[in-house]
Parts: sequence; C-alpha cells; structure tokens
Amino acid sequence: MNSYEASVHQFAKMLTSLDKWLEASVSLAQKKSFDPNTLLSARLAPDQYPLVRQVQSCCDSAKFAAARLTGKEAPKHPDTEQTMDEIRARVRAVVAHLGTFKTADFAESATRRIDLPWLEGKHLVGSDYLMEMAIPNFYFHVTTAYAILRHNGVEIGKTDFIGGLSTKDR
Repeated sequence: MNSYEASVHQFAKMLTSLDKWLEASVSLAQKKSFDPNTLLSARLAPDQYPLVRQVQSCCDSAKFAAARLTGKEAPKHPDTEQTMDEIRARVRAVVAHLGTFKTADFAESATRRIDLPWLEGKHLVGSDYLMEMAIPNFYFHVTTAYAILRHNGVEIGKTDFIGGLSTKDR
C-alpha cells in the first residue's frame, strides 16, 4: 500500500461516511422533533472538543496530511460553521479537494521533510509523519465524532463506520 492509498483514499472514504452519519443525525432530529444543530455542541467529556470541532479537525487532518505529504497547498477553512448544513458542506469540500490528488503526487512523500509548527527545531520524515501522526490523529477525531453521534442516539453502527469494502470475486 502506498502513501496515497493509506491517506487520501482512506480519508476520503471515512469523510464520506462521516457525512452520512451527519445526515443520519439530521434524520433523527426530524423524527424526534429537535433542532439538529444542537448536536454540534455535543461532546463526550467537558474538556473535549464538541462535535463541530471534531468534524473540523477530521477535515483539517485529512487536508493537511495530503498537503504536507505532497508539498501542495491546503485549502483554508475559517472554522466558522454553525449549522449541520455548513459543517456537511465543509466535509464535502474536503472530499472534493482530496479527489484532486493522484498516486503520483505522493512519489516522494515517504522521504519528504515534514515540519510541524509545534515541533520547533524538529521534523519528521513523511512515512513517520503519516503513520505516527496523520493517520492516528485523523482516526482520533473521526472516531470521537462517531461516538458523540452514537451517544446522542443516532442510529449508526460498525458497518456505517467501516463503510464499503473493496471485495473481489473468488
């Protein structure tokens, strides 16, 4: 598996699933007669980001990983989303952005020097950044978003989290 498949391909798949979970949360709100936007402030613990920030972090993790690994510019998002429609639009925008990348863009990613703002005076090589930071950070936020929605009664399960599989005929 190359860096493209491990990052962009999987990030786009999971963000697409996240959008479906958010859609399911809107359906739940309609069924139970409450404002779906109230879920954006839900969190699992008082010192943890609310759902809206978890989703923003998923998007940021994905777009910045792709940018850092390829040397391309990431789109800017000002973190101003306040509605389910706005946060879902951001998810879809990041999925569309990830769709602009090709496997060839990642040709030098394993050895690319990755400078992170909070690691002053230090850097990671691309392969270490991808495996030790980018992927775990993305999954931390996407899993937490899933857990917040699930905790609040959104009817999603393990198959919704995993998404479609690339099955082959025998």
